[in-house]
Amino acid sequence: MNKQYGIFPEPGTIQFERLLPGPAERIWDYLTKSELKAKWLSAGDVEPRLGGKVEFRFRHSDLSEADDHIPEKYKHMEDGTYFEGRVTAWDPPRLLRYTWGEESGEESEVTYELIPATGNKVLLRLTHRRLGDDPAVLISVASGWHTHLGILIDRLEGKEPDGFWPVHSRMEEVYKKQIQTI
Repeated sequence: MNKQYGIFPEPGTIQFERLLPGPAERIWDYLTKSELKAKWLSAGDVEPRLGGKVEFRFRHSDLSEADDHIPEKYKHMEDGTYFEGRVTAWDPPRLLRYTWGEESGEESEVTYELIPATGNKVLLRLTHRRLGDDPAVLISVASGWHTHLGILIDRLEGKEPDGFWPVHSRMEEVYKKQIQTI
């Protein structure tokens, strides 16, 4: 399950499922605490309440020790990026949803569901909605989440992850083919 690709269950939506080592409270901390969120996604606080501010301070080169040459088309992100969202659902440690600020000014929405599974495992279902229909955006977002989730799994398993950009570039080719078939 952890190597599966995301799916596009409806237009403008990407969804991933990953089986993670629990407990759910540990994973919740990686979703909401800046110092842990910074290890797999982005630094930034998540105010623990409905309507709370969510900060995203992306610096992809900080996600691993690996050599991480940034592709030319993402050079504008080399020194990091910042945006904010708002918490739209807060039910620890089961459900977190927030808006995701887009460069276009439009907001999409990310939902994390933590579902108990067998043993000490937890199923993470991540759904990113309202992405529009631009294939380039869908490919980039799908590749980004695929790569970030791989880093999260490595962190939870105590492994050093691969560099973000080489994996992201490989995943762009995969998702480009996948999008052409839908």
